[in-house]
Amino acid sequence: MAEQDVRSQTNGGSRPGEQQKEQQEPPKDPAKAKRRRTIVIAVLAVVAIGLFLYWLHSRNFEDTDDAQVDGNLTAVSSRVPGTVTAVHVDDNQEVKQGDLLVELDPADLQVALAQAKAAVALAQAQLQSEQPLVPMTQSTNVATLSSAEDEVASAQADMDAAQRDLDQSEAQNRFAQQQLARAKQLVTSNTIPQSELDQRQSAADAAAAAVAAARKRIDQRRARLQQAEARRKEAQANAPRQLSARTATLSVRQANLELAQAQLKQAELNLGYARIVAPVAGIAGKRSVNVGDRVGPGQQLMSITQVGDLWVTANFRETQIEHMRVGQRTRVHVDALSVDLDGELESFAGATGSRYSLLPPENASGNYVKVVQRIPVRLRFNPGQPDMERLRPGMSAEPKVRVR
Repeated sequence: MAEQDVRSQTNGGSRPGEQQKEQQEPPKDPAKAKRRRTIVIAVLAVVAIGLFLYWLHSRNFEDTDDAQVDGNLTAVSSRVPGTVTAVHVDDNQEVKQGDLLVELDPADLQVALAQAKAAVALAQAQLQSEQPLVPMTQSTNVATLSSAEDEVASAQADMDAAQRDLDQSEAQNRFAQQQLARAKQLVTSNTIPQSELDQRQSAADAAAAAVAAARKRIDQRRARLQQAEARRKEAQANAPRQLSARTATLSVRQANLELAQAQLKQAELNLGYARIVAPVAGIAGKRSVNVGDRVGPGQQLMSITQVGDLWVTANFRETQIEHMRVGQRTRVHVDALSVDLDGELESFAGATGSRYSLLPPENASGNYVKVVQRIPVRLRFNPGQPDMERLRPGMSAEPKVRVR
């Protein structure tokens, strides 16, 4: 009873507005609630299907925002020293291959060219004066050797004649000595007079003197023959050396001429280098030369950006290149132009980006810390696409590679 009195007091204590609101609320419709649940489930299913389809689609691509348009920048420098007399190009100016960029004062180079021409003329004259001496030396050597051989032959003939005279004198001397010996025996027996002995003595003395003279002559002929043979040997030994010396001198003259001609060619090239032309077509920039400047060989004067040959360098994570292959199609979004350009994967770098850095990481402790590396990948644009002439190296890009 007490609980009923409390409930009655509580109900009796409620405000009239709340009672009226409870009376106005209609009962909940179960069909409507079911429709709401169905709509929510359908939306969730559509979202799930969309996410699944997006996953199926995205798994066929690999993309990165660590990429930029890249190209070749050619440094234009002087190949000879000189003073700048004219500059024909400004920054951001388009140039063609062979266009004149800078001119240097050619006065010093023209003087060097004149000196080189004079050196060539002198070398040619020296060579022409030396060329006839080789055949002349060869002819002289032949004549000298022939004369020495003739002298040897003549001395040998005189030697043979002297030997015959000696043999004859010795035979006559032997006969005269025999006659003298008989005469001495006959004089002893008074068979012949003393006068005849004296005659035979004189004949024997004359024969002995003739033998001595013949021996002296043969010694002289032998000495002459030895001298002739010595001269012949000397001629035989000196002839090749003299010819070799003349030939070597001729070779030196020929080498001097070739050196002078090379120096002349270099002087002509240096004079041509006074006109510095564009080595490639592109856009000039970073000009650092003005009229009156003194420049030296190798000094950079400006750069030329080859905008006609551009590509994209994309640094993909090493975990992204598993299915990437050369020749796969790519789609590159260029932020600066807000355009998408088609291309293909051209090549992979030979090492990770960290290995190409100025200070590559070195593991001195023997413990490698595993960090996901970046692999530079080159992507080539397909030619003939719109807005490609507006591309510049350094522009940010977001490439997407189709890997499946």
